[in-house]
Amino acid sequence: MADEDVPAAGEGVSAGEGLPAVGEGDSAGEAAGAVEAVFREERGLLLASLVRRFGDLDLAEEVTSEAIEAALRHWPAEGVPARPGAWLLTTARRKAVDRLRRDRAYAARLAVLRADAEREETVAPAADIAGVGELPDERLQLFFTCAHPALAAEDRTAITLRCLAGLTTPEVARAFLVPTATMAQRIVRAKKKIREARIPFRVPGPDELPERLPGVLQVVYSVFTEGYAASSGPRLQRLDLAGEAIRLARILRRLLPAEREAAGLLALLLLVHARRDARTGPEGEPVLLEEQDRGRWDRAMIEEGRDLVVRALSGGPAGPYGVQAAIAALHDEAADVESTDWVQIVALYDVLLALTPSPVVAVNRAVAVAMRDGPGAGLALLDALAGEPRLRAYPPYAVARGDLLTRLGRAGEAAAAYRSALESAGTEPERAALRRKLGE
Repeated sequence: MADEDVPAAGEGVSAGEGLPAVGEGDSAGEAAGAVEAVFREERGLLLASLVRRFGDLDLAEEVTSEAIEAALRHWPAEGVPARPGAWLLTTARRKAVDRLRRDRAYAARLAVLRADAEREETVAPAADIAGVGELPDERLQLFFTCAHPALAAEDRTAITLRCLAGLTTPEVARAFLVPTATMAQRIVRAKKKIREARIPFRVPGPDELPERLPGVLQVVYSVFTEGYAASSGPRLQRLDLAGEAIRLARILRRLLPAEREAAGLLALLLLVHARRDARTGPEGEPVLLEEQDRGRWDRAMIEEGRDLVVRALSGGPAGPYGVQAAIAALHDEAADVESTDWVQIVALYDVLLALTPSPVVAVNRAVAVAMRDGPGAGLALLDALAGEPRLRAYPPYAVARGDLLTRLGRAGEAAAAYRSALESAGTEPERAALRRKLGE
Protein backbone atom coordinates (compact mmCIF):
# COMPACT_ATOMS: atom_id res chain seq x y z
CA MET A 1 0.00 0.00 0.00
CA ALA A 2 1.78 3.13 -1.19
CA ASP A 3 1.47 6.59 0.24
CA GLU A 4 -0.67 8.71 -2.07
CA ASP A 5 0.06 12.06 -0.42
CA VAL A 6 -3.64 12.62 0.15
CA PRO A 7 -4.13 16.37 0.72
CA ALA A 8 -4.46 17.24 4.44
CA ALA A 9 -7.22 18.72 4.41
CA GLY A 10 -4.56 44.82 -17.12
CA GLU A 11 -7.16 47.72 -16.83
CA GLY A 12 -10.72 46.68 -16.40
CA VAL A 13 -11.83 43.60 -18.32
CA SER A 14 -10.17 42.97 -21.65
CA ALA A 15 -11.04 39.40 -22.57
CA GLY A 16 -11.64 38.72 -26.20
CA GLU A 17 -8.69 36.83 -27.61
CA GLY A 18 -9.95 34.12 -29.89
CA LEU A 19 -13.54 35.40 -29.86
CA PRO A 20 -15.24 36.68 -33.04
CA ALA A 21 -15.43 40.39 -33.70
CA VAL A 22 -18.63 42.23 -34.55
CA GLY A 23 -20.39 40.57 -37.44
CA GLU A 24 -18.40 37.34 -37.27
CA GLY A 25 -20.62 35.53 -34.77
CA ASP A 26 -24.19 36.45 -35.49
CA SER A 27 -26.06 33.31 -34.46
CA ALA A 28 -27.80 33.09 -31.11
CA GLY A 29 -25.88 29.92 -30.25
CA GLU A 30 -22.49 31.46 -31.00
CA ALA A 31 -23.37 34.61 -29.08
CA ALA A 32 -24.57 32.63 -26.08
CA GLY A 33 -21.39 30.56 -26.20
CA ALA A 34 -19.24 33.67 -26.31
CA VAL A 35 -21.10 35.18 -23.37
CA GLU A 36 -20.60 31.95 -21.41
CA ALA A 37 -16.87 31.90 -22.23
CA VAL A 38 -16.38 35.52 -21.16
CA PHE A 39 -18.56 35.12 -18.09
CA ARG A 40 -16.79 31.99 -16.86
CA GLU A 41 -13.26 33.24 -17.50
CA GLU A 42 -13.57 36.94 -16.69
CA ARG A 43 -16.40 37.16 -14.14
CA GLY A 44 -13.94 37.62 -11.28
CA LEU A 45 -12.28 40.55 -13.03
CA LEU A 46 -15.62 42.13 -13.89
CA LEU A 47 -17.00 41.69 -10.39
CA ALA A 48 -13.81 42.93 -8.71
CA SER A 49 -13.72 46.04 -10.91
CA LEU A 50 -17.32 46.87 -10.01
CA VAL A 51 -16.81 46.23 -6.30
CA ARG A 52 -13.74 48.45 -6.40
CA ARG A 53 -15.71 51.21 -8.09
CA PHE A 54 -18.94 51.02 -6.07
CA GLY A 55 -17.94 49.27 -2.83
CA ASP A 56 -20.90 46.88 -2.69
CA LEU A 57 -20.82 43.18 -3.59
CA ASP A 58 -24.60 42.81 -3.98
CA LEU A 59 -24.82 45.74 -6.37
CA ALA A 60 -21.84 44.45 -8.35
CA GLU A 61 -23.40 41.00 -8.74
CA GLU A 62 -26.77 42.40 -9.75
CA VAL A 63 -25.44 44.70 -12.47
CA THR A 64 -23.07 41.98 -13.69
CA SER A 65 -26.11 39.73 -14.24
CA GLU A 66 -27.95 42.57 -15.97
CA ALA A 67 -24.98 43.15 -18.27
CA ILE A 68 -24.92 39.46 -19.19
CA GLU A 69 -28.65 39.60 -19.98
CA ALA A 70 -28.04 42.67 -22.16
CA ALA A 71 -25.29 40.84 -24.03
CA LEU A 72 -27.60 37.92 -24.73
CA ARG A 73 -30.12 40.35 -26.20
CA HIS A 74 -27.72 42.45 -28.28
CA TRP A 75 -24.90 40.17 -29.42
CA PRO A 76 -27.02 37.75 -31.51
CA ALA A 77 -28.21 40.69 -33.64
CA GLU A 78 -25.17 42.96 -33.55
CA GLY A 79 -22.34 40.44 -33.31
CA VAL A 80 -19.88 39.80 -30.50
CA PRO A 81 -17.71 42.88 -29.85
CA ALA A 82 -13.96 42.67 -30.32
CA ARG A 83 -13.50 43.20 -26.57
CA PRO A 84 -16.54 41.53 -25.01
CA GLY A 85 -15.23 41.83 -21.46
CA ALA A 86 -14.84 45.60 -21.81
CA TRP A 87 -18.35 45.80 -23.30
CA LEU A 88 -19.76 43.98 -20.28
CA LEU A 89 -17.85 46.20 -17.84
CA THR A 90 -19.06 49.41 -19.49
CA THR A 91 -22.64 48.16 -19.56
CA ALA A 92 -22.53 47.07 -15.94
CA ARG A 93 -21.05 50.40 -14.80
CA ARG A 94 -23.82 52.33 -16.54
CA LYS A 95 -26.49 50.17 -14.95
CA ALA A 96 -24.92 50.66 -11.52
CA VAL A 97 -24.84 54.44 -11.96
CA ASP A 98 -28.48 54.45 -13.12
CA ARG A 99 -29.51 52.43 -10.09
CA LEU A 100 -27.68 54.73 -7.67
CA ARG A 101 -29.27 57.79 -9.23
CA ARG A 102 -32.69 56.27 -8.60
CA ASP A 103 -31.91 55.19 -5.04
CA ARG A 104 -30.39 58.03 -3.03
CA ALA A 105 -30.47 56.11 0.25
CA TYR A 106 -28.50 53.28 -1.35
CA ALA A 107 -26.03 55.79 -2.78
CA ALA A 108 -25.57 57.39 0.65
CA ARG A 109 -24.81 53.99 2.22
CA LEU A 110 -22.25 53.25 -0.49
CA ALA A 111 -20.62 56.62 0.13
CA VAL A 112 -19.98 55.56 3.75
CA LEU A 113 -18.50 52.25 2.60
CA ARG A 114 -16.26 53.99 0.05
CA ALA A 115 -15.04 56.43 2.72
CA ASP A 116 -14.12 53.48 4.96
CA ALA A 117 -12.26 51.83 2.08
CA GLU A 118 -10.34 55.00 1.30
CA ARG A 119 -9.25 55.33 4.93
CA GLU A 120 -8.04 51.71 4.89
CA GLU A 121 -6.04 52.35 1.71
CA THR A 122 -4.44 55.43 3.25
CA VAL A 123 -3.10 53.19 6.03
CA ALA A 124 -2.06 50.27 3.77
CA PRO A 125 -1.93 51.02 0.03
CA ALA A 126 -2.59 47.97 -2.12
CA ALA A 127 0.32 48.74 -4.44
CA ASP A 128 2.87 48.06 -1.68
CA ILE A 129 2.12 44.32 -1.59
CA ALA A 130 4.95 41.81 -1.64
CA GLY A 131 7.14 43.74 -4.03
CA VAL A 132 4.61 43.42 -6.83
CA GLY A 133 4.41 47.15 -7.45
CA GLU A 134 1.28 48.23 -9.32
CA LEU A 135 -1.55 45.81 -8.61
CA PRO A 136 -2.06 43.59 -11.71
CA ASP A 137 -5.86 43.64 -11.34
CA GLU A 138 -8.51 43.95 -8.68
CA ARG A 139 -9.31 40.27 -8.21
CA LEU A 140 -6.68 40.08 -5.48
CA GLN A 141 -8.75 42.42 -3.33
CA LEU A 142 -11.76 40.16 -3.84
CA PHE A 143 -9.69 37.09 -2.87
CA PHE A 144 -8.76 38.64 0.46
CA THR A 145 -12.30 39.87 1.06
CA CYS A 146 -13.84 36.44 0.38
CA ALA A 147 -11.23 34.74 2.60
CA HIS A 148 -11.41 37.26 5.46
CA PRO A 149 -10.95 35.57 8.87
CA ALA A 150 -14.14 37.24 10.13
CA LEU A 151 -16.14 34.90 7.86
CA ALA A 152 -16.94 31.32 8.83
CA ALA A 153 -14.74 28.78 7.03
CA GLU A 154 -17.61 27.22 5.03
CA ASP A 155 -18.84 30.69 4.05
CA ARG A 156 -15.39 31.66 2.76
CA THR A 157 -15.31 28.68 0.41
CA ALA A 158 -18.86 29.26 -0.78
CA ILE A 159 -18.46 32.94 -1.59
CA THR A 160 -15.05 32.36 -3.24
CA LEU A 161 -16.60 29.83 -5.62
CA ARG A 162 -19.53 32.15 -6.25
CA CYS A 163 -17.57 35.33 -6.86
CA LEU A 164 -14.15 34.27 -8.13
CA ALA A 165 -14.76 30.92 -9.78
CA GLY A 166 -17.97 32.19 -11.34
CA LEU A 167 -20.12 29.24 -10.27
CA THR A 168 -23.82 29.84 -9.84
CA THR A 169 -25.38 29.23 -6.43
CA PRO A 170 -26.92 25.90 -7.59
CA GLU A 171 -23.51 24.85 -8.96
CA VAL A 172 -21.80 25.65 -5.65
CA ALA A 173 -24.53 23.72 -3.85
CA ARG A 174 -24.03 20.70 -6.11
CA ALA A 175 -20.28 20.90 -5.59
CA PHE A 176 -20.75 20.34 -1.87
CA LEU A 177 -23.87 18.19 -2.14
CA VAL A 178 -26.10 20.48 -0.11
CA PRO A 179 -29.51 21.92 -1.04
CA THR A 180 -29.43 25.10 -3.11
CA ALA A 181 -31.34 26.91 -0.36
CA THR A 182 -28.67 25.97 2.19
CA MET A 183 -25.88 27.24 -0.04
CA ALA A 184 -27.83 30.42 -0.83
CA GLN A 185 -28.10 31.08 2.91
CA ARG A 186 -24.34 30.66 3.31
CA ILE A 187 -23.63 33.12 0.51
CA VAL A 188 -26.17 35.64 1.82
CA ARG A 189 -24.69 35.24 5.32
CA ALA A 190 -21.18 35.93 4.00
CA LYS A 191 -22.30 39.03 2.09
CA LYS A 192 -24.17 40.30 5.14
CA LYS A 193 -21.08 39.83 7.29
CA ILE A 194 -18.93 41.68 4.76
CA ARG A 195 -21.42 44.52 4.68
CA GLU A 196 -22.21 44.81 8.39
CA ALA A 197 -18.63 44.33 9.59
CA ARG A 198 -17.49 46.73 6.88
CA ILE A 199 -14.82 44.31 5.74
CA PRO A 200 -12.73 46.42 3.35
CA PHE A 201 -12.22 45.49 -0.28
CA ARG A 202 -8.47 45.82 -0.26
CA VAL A 203 -5.22 43.89 -0.28
CA PRO A 204 -3.50 43.69 3.11
CA GLY A 205 -0.34 45.71 3.51
CA PRO A 206 3.08 44.04 3.70
CA ASP A 207 2.89 43.81 7.48
CA GLU A 208 -0.47 41.98 7.33
CA LEU A 209 0.19 39.73 4.36
CA PRO A 210 2.05 36.90 6.16
CA GLU A 211 -0.91 36.50 8.51
CA ARG A 212 -3.66 36.78 5.89
CA LEU A 213 -2.21 34.95 2.88
CA PRO A 214 -2.44 31.43 4.38
CA GLY A 215 -6.20 31.88 4.75
CA VAL A 216 -6.56 32.76 1.06
CA LEU A 217 -4.45 29.77 0.02
CA GLN A 218 -6.39 27.49 2.38
CA VAL A 219 -9.71 28.39 0.73
CA VAL A 220 -8.39 27.38 -2.70
CA TYR A 221 -6.82 24.25 -1.21
CA SER A 222 -10.12 23.30 0.42
CA VAL A 223 -11.90 23.59 -2.92
CA PHE A 224 -9.31 21.31 -4.49
CA THR A 225 -9.38 18.67 -1.78
CA GLU A 226 -13.15 18.33 -2.18
CA GLY A 227 -12.57 17.83 -5.91
CA TYR A 228 -9.65 15.45 -5.40
CA ALA A 229 -11.44 13.25 -2.86
CA ALA A 230 -15.13 14.07 -2.55
CA SER A 231 -16.46 13.94 0.99
CA SER A 232 -19.69 12.26 -0.15
CA GLY A 233 -21.71 11.36 -3.19
CA PRO A 234 -21.57 8.91 -6.10
CA ARG A 235 -18.07 9.81 -7.37
CA LEU A 236 -14.60 9.62 -5.87
CA GLN A 237 -13.38 12.71 -7.74
CA ARG A 238 -15.05 15.99 -8.67
CA LEU A 239 -12.88 16.97 -11.63
CA ASP A 240 -14.89 20.12 -12.30
CA LEU A 241 -14.26 21.37 -8.78
CA ALA A 242 -10.57 20.44 -8.89
CA GLY A 243 -10.27 22.30 -12.20
CA GLU A 244 -11.84 25.44 -10.71
CA ALA A 245 -9.38 25.30 -7.80
CA ILE A 246 -6.44 25.08 -10.21
CA ARG A 247 -7.80 28.06 -12.15
CA LEU A 248 -8.04 30.07 -8.93
CA ALA A 249 -4.52 29.00 -7.94
CA ARG A 250 -3.22 30.17 -11.32
CA ILE A 251 -4.82 33.58 -10.77
CA LEU A 252 -3.19 33.86 -7.35
CA ARG A 253 0.16 32.83 -8.78
CA ARG A 254 -0.07 35.54 -11.45
CA LEU A 255 -1.19 38.17 -8.96
CA LEU A 256 1.41 37.28 -6.32
CA PRO A 257 4.55 36.33 -8.28
CA ALA A 258 6.82 37.09 -5.32
CA GLU A 259 4.97 34.74 -2.94
CA ARG A 260 6.64 31.32 -2.95
CA GLU A 261 3.72 29.60 -1.22
CA ALA A 262 1.40 30.70 -4.04
CA ALA A 263 3.78 28.87 -6.38
CA GLY A 264 3.86 25.92 -3.98
CA LEU A 265 0.08 25.65 -3.87
CA LEU A 266 -0.26 25.68 -7.66
CA ALA A 267 2.58 23.14 -7.94
CA LEU A 268 0.89 20.81 -5.45
CA LEU A 269 -2.48 20.96 -7.21
CA LEU A 270 -0.94 20.33 -10.63
CA LEU A 271 1.25 17.43 -9.47
CA VAL A 272 -1.65 15.69 -7.73
CA HIS A 273 -4.23 16.44 -10.43
CA ALA A 274 -1.85 15.06 -13.06
CA ARG A 275 -2.83 11.54 -11.87
CA ARG A 276 -6.58 12.11 -12.19
CA ASP A 277 -7.18 9.76 -15.15
CA ALA A 278 -5.43 6.85 -13.42
CA ARG A 279 -6.97 7.27 -9.96
CA THR A 280 -10.24 5.55 -10.81
CA GLY A 281 -11.12 2.38 -12.68
CA PRO A 282 -13.79 1.73 -15.34
CA GLU A 283 -16.59 1.69 -12.77
CA GLY A 284 -15.29 4.73 -10.88
CA GLU A 285 -13.60 2.60 -8.24
CA PRO A 286 -10.45 3.97 -6.52
CA VAL A 287 -7.10 2.74 -7.85
CA LEU A 288 -4.22 2.87 -5.38
CA LEU A 289 -1.03 4.66 -6.37
CA GLU A 290 0.94 1.41 -6.60
CA GLU A 291 -1.62 0.01 -9.07
CA GLN A 292 -2.05 3.07 -11.28
CA ASP A 293 -1.03 3.10 -14.94
CA ARG A 294 1.57 5.84 -14.85
CA GLY A 295 1.40 6.14 -18.61
CA ARG A 296 -1.96 7.86 -18.09
CA TRP A 297 -0.48 10.58 -15.90
CA ASP A 298 -0.43 14.06 -17.44
CA ARG A 299 3.27 14.64 -18.13
CA ALA A 300 2.88 18.27 -19.24
CA MET A 301 1.13 19.08 -15.97
CA ILE A 302 3.86 17.26 -14.04
CA GLU A 303 6.62 19.25 -15.75
CA GLU A 304 4.85 22.51 -15.01
CA GLY A 305 4.43 21.46 -11.39
CA ARG A 306 8.09 20.46 -11.05
CA ASP A 307 9.22 23.87 -12.33
CA LEU A 308 7.00 25.56 -9.77
CA VAL A 309 8.41 23.37 -6.98
CA VAL A 310 11.87 24.78 -7.69
CA ARG A 311 10.44 28.29 -7.33
CA ALA A 312 8.57 27.39 -4.14
CA LEU A 313 11.67 25.92 -2.47
CA SER A 314 14.14 28.63 -3.54
CA GLY A 315 15.08 31.76 -1.64
CA GLY A 316 14.27 30.91 1.95
CA PRO A 317 12.67 28.37 4.31
CA ALA A 318 10.08 26.17 2.63
CA GLY A 319 6.39 26.58 3.41
CA PRO A 320 3.89 23.72 3.87
CA TYR A 321 2.53 23.87 0.31
CA GLY A 322 6.02 23.84 -1.16
CA VAL A 323 6.96 20.81 0.96
CA GLN A 324 3.78 18.93 -0.01
CA ALA A 325 4.48 19.77 -3.65
CA ALA A 326 8.00 18.36 -3.32
CA ILE A 327 6.54 15.10 -1.97
CA ALA A 328 4.08 14.93 -4.85
CA ALA A 329 6.90 15.58 -7.32
CA LEU A 330 8.90 12.61 -5.96
CA HIS A 331 5.89 10.36 -6.51
CA ASP A 332 5.37 11.67 -10.04
CA GLU A 333 9.04 11.33 -11.00
CA ALA A 334 9.30 7.65 -9.97
CA ALA A 335 8.87 4.92 -12.58
CA ASP A 336 7.06 2.73 -10.05
CA VAL A 337 6.41 2.41 -6.33
CA GLU A 338 9.53 0.34 -5.71
CA SER A 339 11.87 2.95 -7.19
CA THR A 340 10.23 5.86 -5.34
CA ASP A 341 12.64 7.75 -3.08
CA TRP A 342 10.90 6.84 0.19
CA VAL A 343 13.87 8.01 2.27
CA GLN A 344 13.50 11.56 0.97
CA ILE A 345 9.70 11.44 1.21
CA VAL A 346 9.89 10.49 4.90
CA ALA A 347 12.38 13.31 5.46
CA LEU A 348 10.01 15.78 3.79
CA TYR A 349 7.14 14.56 5.95
CA ASP A 350 9.34 15.26 8.98
CA VAL A 351 9.69 18.85 7.76
CA LEU A 352 5.96 19.09 7.08
CA LEU A 353 5.09 17.81 10.55
CA ALA A 354 7.30 20.49 12.06
CA LEU A 355 5.61 23.18 9.96
CA THR A 356 2.01 21.99 10.39
CA PRO A 357 1.62 19.37 13.13
CA SER A 358 -1.41 17.32 12.14
CA PRO A 359 -2.60 13.74 12.65
CA VAL A 360 -3.43 13.56 8.94
CA VAL A 361 0.16 14.40 8.02
CA ALA A 362 1.29 11.85 10.61
CA VAL A 363 -0.83 9.17 8.90
CA ASN A 364 0.77 9.90 5.54
CA ARG A 365 4.22 9.84 7.12
CA ALA A 366 3.48 6.47 8.76
CA VAL A 367 2.53 4.99 5.39
CA ALA A 368 5.75 6.34 3.86
CA VAL A 369 7.73 4.80 6.74
CA ALA A 370 5.99 1.47 5.99
CA MET A 371 7.22 1.69 2.42
CA ARG A 372 10.74 2.48 3.61
CA ASP A 373 11.08 0.19 6.64
CA GLY A 374 8.33 -2.39 6.28
CA PRO A 375 4.67 -2.74 7.33
CA GLY A 376 5.44 -3.39 11.00
CA ALA A 377 7.21 -0.05 11.39
CA GLY A 378 4.36 1.82 9.73
CA LEU A 379 1.69 0.02 11.74
CA ALA A 380 3.40 0.91 15.01
CA LEU A 381 3.22 4.59 14.07
CA LEU A 382 -0.43 4.31 13.06
CA ASP A 383 -1.34 2.54 16.28
CA ALA A 384 0.31 5.33 18.23
CA LEU A 385 -2.22 7.70 16.64
CA ALA A 386 -5.25 5.66 17.70
CA GLY A 387 -6.28 8.17 20.35
CA GLU A 388 -6.47 11.13 17.95
CA PRO A 389 -10.12 12.34 17.82
CA ARG A 390 -9.79 13.63 14.25
CA LEU A 391 -8.89 10.17 12.97
CA ARG A 392 -11.94 8.38 14.34
CA ALA A 393 -14.04 9.30 11.32
CA TYR A 394 -11.15 9.58 8.84
CA PRO A 395 -11.39 6.57 6.49
CA PRO A 396 -7.81 6.76 5.11
CA TYR A 397 -6.48 6.06 8.60
CA ALA A 398 -8.50 2.86 9.01
CA VAL A 399 -7.76 1.81 5.42
CA ALA A 400 -4.02 2.30 5.96
CA ARG A 401 -4.17 0.12 9.09
CA GLY A 402 -6.16 -2.52 7.22
CA ASP A 403 -3.69 -2.65 4.35
CA LEU A 404 -0.66 -2.93 6.65
CA LEU A 405 -2.37 -5.60 8.75
CA THR A 406 -3.15 -7.53 5.55
CA ARG A 407 0.50 -7.38 4.54
CA LEU A 408 1.43 -8.74 7.96
CA GLY A 409 -1.02 -11.64 7.56
CA ARG A 410 -3.35 -10.49 10.34
CA ALA A 411 -6.58 -10.92 8.38
CA GLY A 412 -9.02 -10.71 11.29
CA GLU A 413 -7.67 -7.39 12.50
CA ALA A 414 -7.50 -6.10 8.92
CA ALA A 415 -11.20 -6.91 8.43
CA ALA A 416 -12.07 -4.98 11.59
CA ALA A 417 -10.14 -1.98 10.29
CA TYR A 418 -11.89 -2.12 6.92
CA ARG A 419 -15.28 -2.33 8.62
CA SER A 420 -14.39 0.77 10.63
CA ALA A 421 -13.46 2.60 7.42
CA LEU A 422 -16.69 1.46 5.77
CA GLU A 423 -18.75 3.08 8.53
CA SER A 424 -17.35 6.53 7.77
CA ALA A 425 -16.60 6.30 4.02
CA GLY A 426 -18.32 9.17 2.24
CA THR A 427 -18.56 8.10 -1.41
CA GLU A 428 -20.08 5.03 -2.98
CA PRO A 429 -16.85 4.07 -4.85
CA GLU A 430 -14.98 4.03 -1.52
CA ARG A 431 -17.65 1.88 0.08
CA ALA A 432 -17.65 -0.54 -2.85
CA ALA A 433 -13.85 -0.89 -2.69
CA LEU A 434 -13.98 -1.57 1.06
CA ARG A 435 -16.71 -4.20 0.59
CA ARG A 436 -14.45 -5.93 -1.94
CA LYS A 437 -11.55 -5.88 0.51
CA LEU A 438 -13.77 -7.43 3.17
CA GLY A 439 -14.95 -10.06 0.71
CA GLU A 440 -11.36 -10.99 -0.04
